[in-house]
Amino acid sequence: MAKDPYDVLGIKRGASEDDIQKAFRGLAKKYHPDLNRGDKRAEERFKEVNTAYDILGDAAKRGRFDRGELDAAGNEVRMNPFGRGGFRRGPAGAEGFGAENIGDIFDNLFGQGRGRRAGGFGGGGFQARGEDESFRLEVAFLDAVQGTKKRVTLPSGKSLDVTIPAGLDDGQTIRLKGQGGPGMAGGPAGDVLIEVKVAEHAAFKRKDRDIHVEVPVSLGEAVLGGKVEVPTIAGSVALTVPKNSSSGTVLRLRGKGMPATNAKPAGDQYVTLKIALPRNADDDLENFVRGWSARKPYDPRG
Repeated sequence: MAKDPYDVLGIKRGASEDDIQKAFRGLAKKYHPDLNRGDKRAEERFKEVNTAYDILGDAAKRGRFDRGELDAAGNEVRMNPFGRGGFRRGPAGAEGFGAENIGDIFDNLFGQGRGRRAGGFGGGGFQARGEDESFRLEVAFLDAVQGTKKRVTLPSGKSLDVTIPAGLDDGQTIRLKGQGGPGMAGGPAGDVLIEVKVAEHAAFKRKDRDIHVEVPVSLGEAVLGGKVEVPTIAGSVALTVPKNSSSGTVLRLRGKGMPATNAKPAGDQYVTLKIALPRNADDDLENFVRGWSARKPYDPRG
């Protein structure tokens, strides 16, 4: 007699579709014949698990089972009012289990066509794609902007060189196809998914494809103007500071932001000026500013 499918999958009657699929996935892998050669108990459990999922994994069948219209094996339950034959079994049959059903289930779960080979359960084995493996990798700001190669050790212990493409965003994922968990029964390996964490930089900030940097200038440079060296992601360049520039003045270096790609043009760099006074007190400067302020009063907050 078939067992209650909810008990077989170890779930409650109010379980969600995701809960049902998760329970089935775990049990199907645990008791799959390819992983339990010669274990008759595992073979029977595999049958039970698939029969249970055949009912609960189908919303219509699940509803009919809950209403008592299907039995635990997936057979029709219908009373003959004339008393002949008692209950009638439907086309699902007493077993409620078939190789084609299992194959369809594994196709849906693993997104992989099934293959048969000698020695597998029921005369064939079912291929399943290996699991994906995920981990995080911190990348230096300039490496993410300019692109580089990094030697990484995968969760499996294998080391390889990973290409960090120029312009990589914080939180972006790099997929290494076929480097994940091994497949079952000759199925393809899964992928490795690397979530990239871009480290902060002491000077540069990125906004979309533009780079922002704050550069200190002297009082003389701000008042008189002139050329100052400013850092960019590709090295230092000369920037012209206009006369009478205040702290907070923003100047643009066209094309000095994120490098151009096939799909996007180069970004710009924005330089915010910040007036920096001498570290030590200067009597001459104080006396000059005191006299100048008395003669030329103005309200910068007006």
